[in-house]
Amino acid sequence: MKEVIRVGIIGAGGIARDVHIPNYLKQGSKVKVTAIADIVRGNAENLSDQFNIPHVFTDYQEMLETVELDVISICTPNKFHAAATIAALEAGCHVLCEKPPAMTVAEAEKMAETAKRTGKILTYGLSYRHTAEVDTLKRFIDADELGEIYAARVHAIRRRGIPGWGVFTNKELQGGGPLIDIGVHMLDTALYLMDYPEPDTVFGVTYQKLGNKKGVGLAGQWDWENFSIEDMARGMITFKNGASIILESAFAANIEKHDEMSVSVMGDKGGADVFPLKMFQEKHETLIDVTPSYLPLKNNYEQQIERFVNCCLTGEQPISTAEQGVKLQKIINGLYESADRGEAIKLS
Repeated sequence: MKEVIRVGIIGAGGIARDVHIPNYLKQGSKVKVTAIADIVRGNAENLSDQFNIPHVFTDYQEMLETVELDVISICTPNKFHAAATIAALEAGCHVLCEKPPAMTVAEAEKMAETAKRTGKILTYGLSYRHTAEVDTLKRFIDADELGEIYAARVHAIRRRGIPGWGVFTNKELQGGGPLIDIGVHMLDTALYLMDYPEPDTVFGVTYQKLGNKKGVGLAGQWDWENFSIEDMARGMITFKNGASIILESAFAANIEKHDEMSVSVMGDKGGADVFPLKMFQEKHETLIDVTPSYLPLKNNYEQQIERFVNCCLTGEQPISTAEQGVKLQKIINGLYESADRGEAIKLS
């Protein structure tokens, strides 16, 4: 078992600065953040100075060839996930790639195939899986407290939360809008709690009603004149085992709450709302609600990085796998294709 893992970062944006690097550093002597690459050298140099990272590159291929690394975090726009992940795996590194897996199903499949062939870990930054709420509910589900989970609802909706920074409103670089950015978190959480069933059919619709005009920006002022993504996506997913998910995701919608990230699951022995966690059952001829009185307070991003590091040190498999990433990508791309074609899409 390795005693120290050497980490390289590809992409020097906010997710690297605020999430990946600080949480690697929290792992203490087990981890050394060794190198960072970004096409804008100044961005990489800023993080190098801030976090005392010794090696800076503008070309991640050069970084992979020059510096001996064990682990890579992919923190680029979505368009570059696949190429950077595959290069890192081929260089003999384990990879934590930010969500979503990729832009296309073919890319996600190639990423998974490369991980399998190289024998390296590939996992994704689906951080809501690592919350105390999900950890707790998963234990109840595994103990059959909810029975067969046959239905779920997922919401990732903001009133006016279009990001006013980065490339989040650029379809060419991101592949889509709220569905692929925030909706993917809640969708993955539901799928994880449902044991990632095989998807069968999807039906999706997308809207661009608010993002392409000037308005109040609760997440900064976005570039409404170059807004090329959907501002809302809705859909239904059915699975081969008969289960189904109803999904809603929006960066901007005329709703009361400023922000809602929620998952509800329903089984034949009980159900649950996840954020915050509350379970619903019928026992002894009585309808009861069960609410935890205490949950651990560890940040989900810290938990994600800690678990990934431990997997890299021990060889254990992460709870988010490359194969699950392929299923997730199939559903996302299927919903977008369905919305474009105006009809349900069969995925299997």
